[in-house]
Amino acid sequence: MPGNEQAAELFRQIVVPHLADALALARWLTGSAHDAEDVVQEASIRAFGAIGSYEGRGQRAWLLSIVRNTCFTWLAKNRPREIVLIGSAAEMEGTELGLHEDPGLDPEAELIRKADTAAVEAAIAALPQLYREVLVLHDINGLSYKEIAAMLSVPMGTIMSRLSRARRQIAMQIGRAP
Repeated sequence: MPGNEQAAELFRQIVVPHLADALALARWLTGSAHDAEDVVQEASIRAFGAIGSYEGRGQRAWLLSIVRNTCFTWLAKNRPREIVLIGSAAEMEGTELGLHEDPGLDPEAELIRKADTAAVEAAIAALPQLYREVLVLHDINGLSYKEIAAMLSVPMGTIMSRLSRARRQIAMQIGRAP
């Protein structure tokens, strides 16, 4: 185990650059910005305690794995299983899925874009947790199939299948699939 100064430096190098991604994942999983902050704080404490066991690969995936596990522990302790509300991504992110208003769009086009974004957000929020989690980790956080498979301890084919099903459900819900 590294000394406190060495651990603090490792924490700054390994964890701090990925805290925004950790917060975004926690927001999607908890459905609440306030709860996500609590989860990320607890996950950061866990990451600091485990920094000596970090193997030097996949910093972001390592941290997001800790956040994910912390999130599910927190949810089990703080919310009944059947009540997990998800807010809109715009609420959680402060932006609309990373899209920013385009001053070149006319008001009608901007309204259509916002309606499309809201439909996608609602479709993501309505996904079963297993599918939503894989979709958020891959399509929003940009983790590879391999990283997600390692994080969730499931075969890569399972990740690919869940992601495909999640995308299909979203497409069907927003009316863009046969």
